[in-house]
Amino acid sequence: MGFHEVRFPANLSFGSVGGPERRTEIVTLANGFEERNTPWAHSRRRYDAGLGLRSLDDVAELIAFFEARRGQLYGFRWKDWSDYKSGPSSRAVTAFDQVLATGDGSQTVFELIKTYRSGAQSYVRPIAKPVKGSVKIAVDRDEKVAGLEYDLDTRMGLVTFETAPPRGAVIHAGFEFDVPVRFDTDRIQTSVASFQAGDVPNVPVVEVRV
Repeated sequence: MGFHEVRFPANLSFGSVGGPERRTEIVTLANGFEERNTPWAHSRRRYDAGLGLRSLDDVAELIAFFEARRGQLYGFRWKDWSDYKSGPSSRAVTAFDQVLATGDGSQTVFELIKTYRSGAQSYVRPIAKPVKGSVKIAVDRDEKVAGLEYDLDTRMGLVTFETAPPRGAVIHAGFEFDVPVRFDTDRIQTSVASFQAGDVPNVPVVEVRV
């Protein structure tokens, strides 16, 4: 899959509309009860980039970005302003926002994740596109040094320790992250007259698996 490690202009994604989408298959039985299943282990996010445009200069920036991605051909990073931190958006990132795993004494590679909880239920989301320079890692409450005690793959969201965390050690992480997406159209239609009249173009963006 073609993917460009470049973020869609954050000033244009601010104000966009979108969020997670699930796919649920529902079968109503003869007795009126339902059977519900899903073929998706993870949600997929969709956005409309057109709603973040505020000027004709923004339109020109969007078209340049669209052309450089060749429409739907290449994926890119997207900042979801409503969900881009390991903890609450109103708080600064800390090394203890998320529990990644518990060490077993031999494993050295761990995947960044974000856990969403509601009551007794939870969902674990893989984080594949952490933002460089924002990631903090700790093992048993001891914050580690990037490049010395661990390496980070910002293309896949993987943390590799120089030395395997000891058995029973709790591995924490904090980070900002982007969503891997692509344009969901090969055409953008706009005009000066329509934009000045308040009619912004529809620019659908959809999350991709990486």
